[in-house]
Amino acid sequence: MKEDISDLIEELKNDDELVQEQARGILEMRADESFEYLIEALKNKKSHKNIKMNSAKILGFIGNEKAIDPLIATLKDKNKLVRREASTALARMGDKAIDPVLKIINDDDWRVRGAAAWILGTTKNKKAIEPLQNLLEDESGFVKSGAKWALAEINKNS
Repeated sequence: MKEDISDLIEELKNDDELVQEQARGILEMRADESFEYLIEALKNKKSHKNIKMNSAKILGFIGNEKAIDPLIATLKDKNKLVRREASTALARMGDKAIDPVLKIINDDDWRVRGAAAWILGTTKNKKAIEPLQNLLEDESGFVKSGAKWALAEINKNS
């Protein structure tokens, strides 16, 4: 099975989107077997960006809490699209990801703070209101606008 899962992960970088989609579907259905391989692919600095993006996407759909820390670490990836997919995966995990994301809301990297704001706004969890209000004074315009949007999203439910 190991080679089978490894082959599917390699297909995640295929130029043919249908091949990628089929591999994603199989890996997601075989979550118990593929989970650790997806985590390793996500962590591997030498992984192709499509492998990282697709791994993050699948992990978000699987929803296993053990993926939260590796996904958070991926918010510092050099590729914007990989970071975006990790953010989306964390947002998809909902309340399970709230506390870990709140821990990174004051990260040194403005991209991580901005991603945290977006994730928290997407989850609409009221626990995030005060930390997001603090980001309204952030030095980064990206972070400020993300915090403003997130607060508006959370307040829509009030």
